[in-house]
Order: sequence, then structure tokens, then C-alpha cells
Amino acid sequence: MREPGAVIVGAGECGARAAFALREEGFSGPVALIGAERHLPYERPPLSKDGMAVADAPGMKTIADAARFEAAGIRLMLATDVAAIDRHARAVVLGSGDSIPYETLLLSTGARPRRLAFAEGSRHCLYLRTHDDARAIAARLQPDARIAVVGGGFIGLELAAAARGRGCRVTVVEALPRLLSRAVPAEIAAVIENAHRARGVEICCGVSIAGVADAGEGVEIRLADGASIAADLCIVGIGAVPNAELAADAGLAVDNGIAVDRCLRTTDPAVFAAGDCCSFPLDVYGGRRVRLEAWRNAQEQGTLAARNMLGADEPHSAIPWFWSDQYDLTLQIAGLPDEGAHVVRRDLGGDAFILFHLAADGRLVAAGGIGVGNAVARDVRVAEMLIGRRASPAPEQLASPETKLKSLLSA
Repeated sequence: MREPGAVIVGAGECGARAAFALREEGFSGPVALIGAERHLPYERPPLSKDGMAVADAPGMKTIADAARFEAAGIRLMLATDVAAIDRHARAVVLGSGDSIPYETLLLSTGARPRRLAFAEGSRHCLYLRTHDDARAIAARLQPDARIAVVGGGFIGLELAAAARGRGCRVTVVEALPRLLSRAVPAEIAAVIENAHRARGVEICCGVSIAGVADAGEGVEIRLADGASIAADLCIVGIGAVPNAELAADAGLAVDNGIAVDRCLRTTDPAVFAAGDCCSFPLDVYGGRRVRLEAWRNAQEQGTLAARNMLGADEPHSAIPWFWSDQYDLTLQIAGLPDEGAHVVRRDLGGDAFILFHLAADGRLVAAGGIGVGNAVARDVRVAEMLIGRRASPAPEQLASPETKLKSLLSA
């Protein structure tokens, strides 16, 4: 491709959505989508859920088949490494030494698992990020296998639930005092912890790892309190690191990821970034800069970046939204709970409930709920709209199941 066009580095959810959005917005120039993996672009959420259901062929939900990329005129370059960005020449330099010129460039390079230093070199410690990672983990989840999960965040707990579903014996180790301490309020985390314990998962909180060593066909995990855990497999899920090195090496600003403005533009007006790799300001929270590792954020920002690459100059305005499925429970969160000063609880019947987080001035800034199936989905969606409108609902209305949340939208 010699004519400069739109080049996208990173062929995950965000990059693939951006490529198709460029065409849907009427861009007729060359589009190149470059990905390091050998697989067609696919959705990552199923990897820690449905992808763990069977040992031999974890499911892959592709975003589109090869024929659709071809029909859209998208040059799909898989298993391709990018070595550098030459901003002066406006070209992406590949690992092969070839270069691809660009008029506009989107970095959707995602994130990678944070490594556990003690586990480096172990044959029995695995991480989950890619489809190939999922295959490797799923193959080890045999009935009665001893599985140790290091990290009590979303990924670790979803994998713990999947392993129990496969009949494994599971232990979760979390260095912080409780599960999901960075993600959800303690009241919701307690429900999730109880669900795991009720199904036989052993949970060790407030203890750090002192060492990891392979022992025969398994691994021994030494804890800081002197105890040890013998496992057939250790799965490490202690967070993610944004893939911002390409941007940094090219002289672009980096701040907990590739720093972009409200329109996802980097410090170079020809270069944009979106998805897990970038940090951006959220107007609804006074311009607070955040970086989100979320499926819907990747979708939304991919589409928005495409429009802005074509000159739309449209600010990012979506409310953060997350979800997790564990056993029969579904957790959903809209907004940023740590922005709240007060919490109001609404019980929805059964064991389902929602926590509304209000700022000091009464404005609704977040809502998180948990229940079986879709018990909380509708109310969290309405709360998301209220957050976007900067609404300040009366706490007694939020707490009362008799008050329909939709009625607060018109108010």
C-alpha cells in the first residue's frame, strides 16, 4: 500500500471496529489493519467465560470473517509486528523493515497481563490475554486438578468460576484485604466471595506471594505468611499494562497509557489512540483522566476514533460500563464508584440489589448491581443515562423499589 491512507495498529475489538467504521463513514482511501496475532480479530470477554467450558476448543467469537474484511477493502495484516512509528515520514515501520505510509494513524494496541516476577520461568504459571492463552489454560482444567489463581480481580475470579465448573479444586490468593477491592464496593464483593466459597473455592486474602517454583508436574506457591500452596497450574491475573511503548518511542505523551484528548487525539494531530492502551479525560467527571479495560469502551472508542480520523472532532462522552459473569451471578457497573461520597441501596427482590453512588453535591456518579441473570441490567442502564445527564435524584427515590427509575429521567 503506497498511497497514504488510514493505518490501524492493533487488530482487536477496538481496531477492527474502527476499520469498519471508517468505511461506514464513507472513507474510500486505503485502510490497513495490523495485528500481532495470527487469528482474525475476535472478542476477548468469552475467553474467561464460555471459552473455558471445554478443554480442546475454547470458542472464538470473531468480529468478522475474512470475506467481510476483503469486501470492505480493509487490508488485514495478521501475525505482523510493528517496530516503530516514523512521525516525520508519516509511516509505520514493520518488524520486517517494510513501511506503510499513513495519512492518519490509530493506535489500538491494547494491554498485556502484568507479570508476576516470582513466576517468571515457570512452566506451570499461565496468563490470560489471547485466544492461544485460553486454549493453554482450558487444556489444564481437568477434573480434580489443583488450580491456584493469583489475583482476586475480575479475570481471576471468572477463571476461578470456570475452573470450578470444570470440576477443579481452586484456591484464590489476593494480596489486598478483600476481593475486587479496586473495582467494586465491599458489599458487592462480599456477595461474589460468598458465591465462590459456597462452591468450594478456597480464598486467601491479605497475603502476598513470596515465591513460586515448579515442583515436578506442578508448582509450589510460597506465601509471605509461611504457608504454601501446591497446584497443578497457577493462573496469574494481577492486572494489565497498557501497550504504550510504540507511542513513547515515537515521542508521544504517555500518562497511564497513551495520553489522548477528548477526541482521542494524541499530541500528534495525525495520530489517535483508543481502547485499553489509552488514557483520556471524562467530561462527566470534571475531566478526570482514566484508562478503561472494558469491552464496550473498546467498541465505542474504535468507532469514535474512526469518525474523528475523518475530521468529526467529536468528544468522547460515553459513561464507563463494566460487567462480569460468575456462576449464575451477573455484576454490572455504570460510572466510577470512587467518585461517590454517599451510597444508597435499592433491593430488587430475591438477592439482587443496586448501590447508587452520589457525589457530595447529590449528583449520581455511579451505580453497581448484582443478581442472578439479568436482574439488575435494566436499572443499571437507566442509571447510566442519569449519570450522563448529571442528574441528582432524591436518595429516597433511588432507595424505593416502588419508584420507577425511568420516571427520574423525565424529572
